Amino acid sequence: MRRGDLAVMAAVIGIVVMMVIPLNKTLLDVLLVINLFVSMTVLMVAMSTKEPLEFSVFPSLLLMTTLYRLALNVSSTRLILTQADAGEVIQTFGNFVVGDNLVVGFVVYLILAVIQFIVITRGAERVAEVAARFTLDAMPGKQIAIDADLNAGLITEQEAKQRRQAIEREADFYGAMDGASKFVKGDAIASLLIVAINTVGGFVIGMAMHGMDAGTAAHTYTLLSVGDGLVSQIPALLLSTATGLVVTRAASDANLGADVVGQVLSFPRALFAVAAAIGLLGLFTPIGVLRTAPVAVAAAVLGWRVRRSAVGVQRKQQEQQVRAQSEDSKKPESVLSLLTVDPVEFEFGYGLIPLVDSKQGGDLPDRIVLIRRQLALELGLVLPVVRLRDNLQRQPTEYAIKVRGVEVARGEVMPGHWLALSPGHDDPAVRGIPTCEPAFGMPALWIGTDMRSRAEAAGYTVVDVSSVIATHLTEVLRRHAHELLGRQEVKALLDHVKETAPAVVEDLVPGTLALGQVQRVLANLLQERVSIRDLVTIFETLADAGKHSKDPDILTEMVRQALARQICHQFRVPGQPLTVITLAPAVEERLQNALVSHEGGAYLALDPGWSQQVFRRLREEANKLSAAGKVPLLLTLPALRLPVRRWLMRTLPDLVVLSYNELDPAVEIESGGVVNL
Repeated sequence: MRRGDLAVMAAVIGIVVMMVIPLNKTLLDVLLVINLFVSMTVLMVAMSTKEPLEFSVFPSLLLMTTLYRLALNVSSTRLILTQADAGEVIQTFGNFVVGDNLVVGFVVYLILAVIQFIVITRGAERVAEVAARFTLDAMPGKQIAIDADLNAGLITEQEAKQRRQAIEREADFYGAMDGASKFVKGDAIASLLIVAINTVGGFVIGMAMHGMDAGTAAHTYTLLSVGDGLVSQIPALLLSTATGLVVTRAASDANLGADVVGQVLSFPRALFAVAAAIGLLGLFTPIGVLRTAPVAVAAAVLGWRVRRSAVGVQRKQQEQQVRAQSEDSKKPESVLSLLTVDPVEFEFGYGLIPLVDSKQGGDLPDRIVLIRRQLALELGLVLPVVRLRDNLQRQPTEYAIKVRGVEVARGEVMPGHWLALSPGHDDPAVRGIPTCEPAFGMPALWIGTDMRSRAEAAGYTVVDVSSVIATHLTEVLRRHAHELLGRQEVKALLDHVKETAPAVVEDLVPGTLALGQVQRVLANLLQERVSIRDLVTIFETLADAGKHSKDPDILTEMVRQALARQICHQFRVPGQPLTVITLAPAVEERLQNALVSHEGGAYLALDPGWSQQVFRRLREEANKLSAAGKVPLLLTLPALRLPVRRWLMRTLPDLVVLSYNELDPAVEIESGGVVNL
């Protein structure tokens, strides 16, 4: 334990002991001076901080100083009532204020007490209460703003974590200040009561026990009581002022003194106007020019110096800017920063800025945060942040989605309108601008707000513009997830699994497979929209199969068989059988005869005319299942699954191809059609 910790503990224990054990006058004088020193120090620190969190210990320190001051009041009261003498400090304060006039001294003390209790303490208490309430109410909005900045790539994960911790500390600080301000209020009330008790009690004790006459007793104990009250009231006033400064302090890059000087003296015209007003006050009132002229002249001189200084600073900044531009033009161009390619970019025209800017009510950054979370649960992949960027070269209402710097999708929306998706039969009463839904190409209408209720009553699915963009972005990210999974992302997944299953990771990488081979397998799974969330099962299968083959295609098929239950449940409608399309025996036989194997994998060498017939029949059967609300699935032999999938990738990219080895025995299978030529 450090010496500072021991000193604080000893100080708190000593404060409690002071309330019980009598102190001599010399020690009390020293402790009273220390009280003044602590109060002045706290006030100076409060004025020097740039933001409240730099003095986060203030609420606890306020409690300790209040307790210390009350303990001194107890010790001084004991000396006043028992010895009619409380030391030189209290005697000096009493003589300085009271002097020979008890009434004036007592009134001065009451004025100080009223200033502290009614003006400063109550004001600081109210400000602390309001600040605590607004800080707590603003926490959700600040958290969302941090998530939006993180999602837009403006800050890193570490910076986001630090900002969240700062928000939590700020809320805790203002909550503590709200409670600590009650200590200051109670201390002000206690000081008034203690002075009254000392005055009345001392007057009675002086006459009854010390044999004083009424005048002597009143003068002696009033002087000591007021002196004791002042000795405690002045430090209390300093701490109350410090409390008010802390809770009213706004975040700034400078301390209070620099802000006051920099902001108050930033307007020379105001100083000239004040100088003129003070001068006229002396000319046309009985106050006299002699009394107002020095102030007016000082204000005018100060305004002139501020204006000259501002002009000099502005000229210096312009010279520095010109010099910096000249130096930059001579330096060799740095192009390394231009080589960085963002994994995902969302470019938009200026007409869509209100959807992206949270200050204008845009919620698209918040939706993107939810999209990343949704895809992490669905695919098991932590997608990179989406870079939001406006592009004035695009149409105002157009947007584009880029992956690795290449545009992969684009769309156009109409802000202020709603997208009504057709239920299959159009209602002539629903009028709007015909369009296609950008994510799936379904027919739709852009309708106004006045047509929304009618469209919903007619069975149309009505969505807002942000939802249209979010759905499109979700589908694009889902389709290109395999392109966003690099070796660095796989390394992060391995490290994550290593925390809970270290033996699996140690057996797989680098002992059995290289990092790149694992990345190829995971990318193959994501390309066919198979979730890689169950990484332990995937890594265990790779560790076993990797001892016999290093071919990513073979390893992928082995992993798919291990994930049979997950795949079947992923593509079927809950509570219904798994509906599949099958190939006729003649078609399967011809596909097997056309199978060609080489080092790069297996593929099908088929006649184009025959292939088009198969494509047409598969599309017909797949459309039937899609119309019934089911996922189109094609069931093939294990040896044909991967070649058929590659064969159909360009013409039927959304058709899921399964093999018989990937069927879960617990799932019921039903035929949804047979492809027979």
